[in-house]
Amino acid sequence: MSSFHPNNIHKNGYDFVELIKCEPTLAPFVFVNEFKTTTINFFDPAAVKALNKALLKKYYHITNWDIPEGFLCPPIPGRAEYIHHVADLVKGKTVPTQIKVLDIGVGANCVYPIIGASTYGWSFIGTDINQAALKNAEKIKRENVILKDKLDLRLQVNASHIFYGVMQAREYWDITICNPPFHASEKEADQQALRKLKNLYAEKIPLKELNFSGRSHELWCEGGELRFVSNMIHESVDYGKQCYWFTSLISQKDNLPLLQKTLQECGAKQTTIIPLLHGNKQSRILAWSFLTLQQQKDWKLARWM
Repeated sequence: MSSFHPNNIHKNGYDFVELIKCEPTLAPFVFVNEFKTTTINFFDPAAVKALNKALLKKYYHITNWDIPEGFLCPPIPGRAEYIHHVADLVKGKTVPTQIKVLDIGVGANCVYPIIGASTYGWSFIGTDINQAALKNAEKIKRENVILKDKLDLRLQVNASHIFYGVMQAREYWDITICNPPFHASEKEADQQALRKLKNLYAEKIPLKELNFSGRSHELWCEGGELRFVSNMIHESVDYGKQCYWFTSLISQKDNLPLLQKTLQECGAKQTTIIPLLHGNKQSRILAWSFLTLQQQKDWKLARWM
C-alpha cells in the first residue's frame, strides 16, 4: 500500500498535460498503457530524464538540469519523500531556513539539494567520490538561481571514507542524508534489474537490452549497503557532537538488526526507523543521534543563538 508524506507534492501522481507544457521533450515518451493509465516507460532512462526535467521545472524552480549519459537518474517523488521525512526530525527549530544538510554521494543529478533548497530553504554540503559527478552538479548549481549560496560541493578522495577528509573539526550540520550503494557487486545489481523487468513484463529480458542508469559507485560497492552504512556509523562517532541527526536510506530490511546492533555498540543515544511506503518498493530511513534529548535541546539553542 502506497502512503506518501502529506507534504509531498507528488502524492497524487503525475499531471502529464501540465508537465508537457513545462517540458515539451517529455511528450514523445508519454502513452496510455493497457490499463488505460497515462504513463511513461520507467525503464527507459531517456523517458525518466525528460520526466525529471519537467518535474524540476514545474515544482522546484529548476530551469536548467541535465545529467551525463550513464549517471543515476533518480525518481523525484521518492527523493522528495526522504527530504520531507527528515524535515520532521528537525521540526521546531527557531530558524528552519538555516538548517544545514550533508548529502553523502550527491551525484551528478544533485536532486536532494534541489528539493531541500527549493522546498525548505536549506543549505547543503554535497560530497562525492566521482569528479565527473561533481562537475555536473556544479554546472546545475551555476545555472539555477535557487541553488546560489545553498550548495557547497566537495570531493571525497578516499572511497573508503564517508566523513573523514571532507568534514572539518568545527563544522556543524543538522542532518546527514545518504542513498548508499545497495548492491555488493555489479553482477548483483544486474540480476536485481533483471528481476524487476521480469516482474513488470512477465517475460525474459536479455541483459543486452537493459537500459541501466547509474555508475558503479552509485549502484554497488564492496560489501554493499550493509558495509557502507556500517562504515558510516563508525565514522559518525567522531562527529557525534557536530550533528543533530545522521540518516541513511536502507533498502534491505534484513540489514536493520546488524546496523542497530552497530549503533548500540557505537553509543548512539537515539535511533529511529522511518518507513517509506510509496510506489511498488518498500524502503526505510535509519536515523541516529549521539545526543540525548536534553543535549539536542541545548545544542539546538546554542547552534541558533
